Amino acid sequence: MSRNDAENGDHGPRSPTIKSVETSLGIVDELQARDGARVSELAAATGKSKGTVHKHLITLLKHDYVVKEGDEYRVGLRFLDVGGYALHQIEGLQYIEPKIRELADLTGETVQFSVEQRGRCVVLERKAGQKGVFSRARIGRRFYMHQVAGGKVILSNLPDERVREIVARHGLPAATDETITSEADLFAELETVRERGYAFNIDESTQGLHAVAAPLMGPDGDIFGAFAVAGPSHRMRGERFTDEIPDMIRSVVNELELNLAHS
Repeated sequence: MSRNDAENGDHGPRSPTIKSVETSLGIVDELQARDGARVSELAAATGKSKGTVHKHLITLLKHDYVVKEGDEYRVGLRFLDVGGYALHQIEGLQYIEPKIRELADLTGETVQFSVEQRGRCVVLERKAGQKGVFSRARIGRRFYMHQVAGGKVILSNLPDERVREIVARHGLPAATDETITSEADLFAELETVRERGYAFNIDESTQGLHAVAAPLMGPDGDIFGAFAVAGPSHRMRGERFTDEIPDMIRSVVNELELNLAHS
């Protein structure tokens, strides 16, 4: 996915855009971030007039992309249809989903599969095991790649030039005090991940949450995505965290890579 972006027009901030579309998308982003909002709140957040915001909302409402409940607007379920279509464009997902369930049963923790798109780590599927805990991740959630184990695994399998492009575009913002915020530290971490074959997230995206991830390579030898197992720090520690769970992930992934190669 990253190569397609780079080769087929990953447009920079100076490329021409349609302002009205940007306004609509900005309103949708605010509705999602605020879990619903009124016209006045959206106007203040976007810097647009109430009249402009209202016109965009009425258009989105007409096409079922937003719904109205009293004086408040919310994101509509039409996006669920679009998201479902986008998700099932991913080739091989039917082989990945059973392996996520298998890992969740084996570890008892929360398992997710992510890919890179336009420099962000996007969760495509997740499953909570018997002891799985709530986290910020959900299907479709995007994360800064340097903050999460799956993102670091993917970055470690990309060319250095592509990694630098991603850093230049998105920066290295901190989610916690443990997040990597230096490009030099990131490249040192990625080198370690390459040598080890898997990546750790120790309080780097959420305090008290630890995760380990391993790459899923495609039949062409390029990185396809990453499997990650996440859980609370009191369970994700010691040999279970550093050895046992990584071995479980790699065992499941190796079997999956064989299935993908011969599917």
